Amino acid sequence: MRTVDCVVLKQPAEGLESPPYPGDLGERIFVNVSKDGWDQWLERLVLIINENQLTTADPEHIDFIEQHMLGFLFGEGELGDRPQGFMPRKK
Repeated sequence: MRTVDCVVLKQPAEGLESPPYPGDLGERIFVNVSKDGWDQWLERLVLIINENQLTTADPEHIDFIEQHMLGFLFGEGELGDRPQGFMPRKK
């Protein structure tokens, strides 16, 4: 098992098996984000896509998603928090 100092969980945790995203950003995620941290991002990604009505077929939407990814995973930029006005469903 590979361990990383996860920037999301702020503690050592099991690392990903391979880069989950292409290019340099994928390598950075592979080195710094754990499996659990990545799973948290994927949950947030669904929320971001749904709340903003995004499609991964649009390059501008991909850029927007990447900005959120950098904010959520690495605390960079102004995006990454829950979408403005988001109210979780009551269980």
